[in-house]
Amino acid sequence: MKKFTLTALCVVTSTFAGTFETWNGADGVPAVETGLGNETNTYGIWYDFNDSFNGGESKIVYPVQPCHEYYSCEPHYMDAVIEHCEGVCGTATLYSGTSTQKPFSGMGFNIVGEASPTDNTIVAGDASAWEGLCVTYTSDTDISLELGLGDATDSTINYANPAVTLPATKTDKRVVVSWSDFKQPSWYDGSVKFDGETAAKQLVGIHFKIQAEPGDYEFRICAVGPKDGTCPEKCGIPTPPDDIKVTRRTSTVSAVLNGRTLGFTGIKSTATTEVLNSLGQVVMKGAINNATNNAATLSLASLNAGIYMVRVSGKNVNFAKKIVLK
Repeated sequence: MKKFTLTALCVVTSTFAGTFETWNGADGVPAVETGLGNETNTYGIWYDFNDSFNGGESKIVYPVQPCHEYYSCEPHYMDAVIEHCEGVCGTATLYSGTSTQKPFSGMGFNIVGEASPTDNTIVAGDASAWEGLCVTYTSDTDISLELGLGDATDSTINYANPAVTLPATKTDKRVVVSWSDFKQPSWYDGSVKFDGETAAKQLVGIHFKIQAEPGDYEFRICAVGPKDGTCPEKCGIPTPPDDIKVTRRTSTVSAVLNGRTLGFTGIKSTATTEVLNSLGQVVMKGAINNATNNAATLSLASLNAGIYMVRVSGKNVNFAKKIVLK
């Protein structure tokens, strides 16, 4: 059987390079600093996924309510969950629905993020320098730690992504794995093959997938980092102050509505602003350019009265705020 070359299947590949700093939920940092993120600031943000695309009815139930509207959170969707869990935790509620496959749900984060403020294509990055991953976690059932390669490639290989198994454990467990430990599942007989080292060179996301018989399975992901072993042995132990190299990714931008004029401060480079209505539709969009006093304004005179969401994105900027026009 012919072995296809891999380069033809890659999505957009990132050229960014940096250091992956171990994410420890006990530190209260909402997003993973992968070291490969781009200026859209959409990398390392935790999200969940499930089997709804093929008829499944699985989901994750969180111990506290996360934000329903991503862009109304300032700035990250999972803040409340991370604060409560000192990590990301919940119950994977698995139901097959009309699917003939074993149900699944899970959590993950992207390595580089979206291609640009106007292009939400998820970009790949070269994570081979990490040498692998460390994870601290607990789970009622096995977790498949998978290397996401982007929708196009994942579908090409029938979602047989290189993975390692994190075994079920009721007590805190730290696992350290090399890229070479990641293998495609034994059932996969397709012609396009990926090993862990190859996948790491064009990595789109890290996925924690819970796939099991229908039922409820509690889990907690406390830390994830490179193979250097800096993940803590136990959950809930903050990183010593002298070892912390990352800070909470927040925006320095502020927005004040004065009548129908929205004023921004703290923008130190060009950024993109969008105004969304209550249905999530973008009703106004434009660029905010750096001014000598780092201030800019946007006229909302053409909009009807109502509640809107304003979001700003650019280099080191990830800001969202609700406003009420009268």
